[in-house]
Amino acid sequence: MPGMLRPLTALLALLPPCIAQATPTAAGSDALQRAVQELRRVVDDGDVLGMVVMVARGDEVLVHEAFGHRDVAKKLPMQKDTLFRLASNTKAVTAAAVLTLVEQGKVGLDDPIARWFPTFAHDDAAKITVRQLLTHSSGLRIDTLFLRPLLTKSEAHPDAPSLVLECARFGEVGPAVAPGTTYSYSNPGYNLLAALVEVVSGKPFADYCRERFYEPLGMTQTCHHESLADNDRMAVVVAKQDAGWRVAWRPHGKPTVPFVRGSGGMIATTADFARFARLFVDAGRAGDRQLLAADSVRAATRDQIPHIDGHHYGFGWAIAADGSFAHSGSDGTFAWCDPSRRLVGLVFTQTQDSKPLGVARQRFRQDVGAAVPTSPQPGERQR
Repeated sequence: MPGMLRPLTALLALLPPCIAQATPTAAGSDALQRAVQELRRVVDDGDVLGMVVMVARGDEVLVHEAFGHRDVAKKLPMQKDTLFRLASNTKAVTAAAVLTLVEQGKVGLDDPIARWFPTFAHDDAAKITVRQLLTHSSGLRIDTLFLRPLLTKSEAHPDAPSLVLECARFGEVGPAVAPGTTYSYSNPGYNLLAALVEVVSGKPFADYCRERFYEPLGMTQTCHHESLADNDRMAVVVAKQDAGWRVAWRPHGKPTVPFVRGSGGMIATTADFARFARLFVDAGRAGDRQLLAADSVRAATRDQIPHIDGHHYGFGWAIAADGSFAHSGSDGTFAWCDPSRRLVGLVFTQTQDSKPLGVARQRFRQDVGAAVPTSPQPGERQR
């Protein structure tokens, strides 16, 4: 596969980059560097083994730094172009892919998923809509990525296991509570959305995302499965324990699941993911191309479940009261966007469940917001 990607990579390298390295402006640069040093301290204190931090305002990179190691045992340093398993940061891409189908008139947000997956055509399962899957309000309470064991190849299912086949099985379980009434974070729900993309588009989910987003944006380092990534540039995923560090996944190790999914599985560099996230602060535009309709961006980045107390979720993004939005991944990645400042901020690690990291990245988000003034949207005249 890497050999197949090389011609495409060479071609895309000729395109103008969507995010260009630039020297930060003097205003706020000292405050930004102080904020970066606070994050570096998390690595120095041993709460995280390695980290890449990136902050971009429009097409200007204000911060891009790497600390620590991507593999301590091999003494390999973390690098700016390290590849990360993004886990649930994938959900923003899955939601965006679904929204492009909505724009094409092929899917309606309030269409029942049973329209494409007949296994849902019964009882309360028949009431689950695309919108509810996008907002984690479908009523599904399946607590694993897929039902186990996965299907095996047979005369009836020669392609098993596959994303579409495994997601169809969710319909047999159905929702545990009435759809649309409660919030419960659902990985199976987002896997079902990726399967919807495959059924409606007729293309593998990863291929659809590459054509719609990655190729136009120049995201040449992005893929959706460990087997397709340059594992020599990936970081070891770890979790801290009382006795030290436990390796949760190591490059060249067994993939989490044998096929592409929509709840997670995306692999990218900070620079690549920043290109994608920038769509959500630039009203869906990348240069002179409208990759996602402005209405789709507005829908994705506003609270879609105001009727459910205590939760504020759009489509693939958690929504804050100040209009910013963010998402994290269970392997230690974090992305946030502030459209009032055209800011995209990334704090990427491969450390699971680090409370000090969680505190530090929220503080970093606040400090960066305070250091960078609001910015006009593309096309607005400076006042």
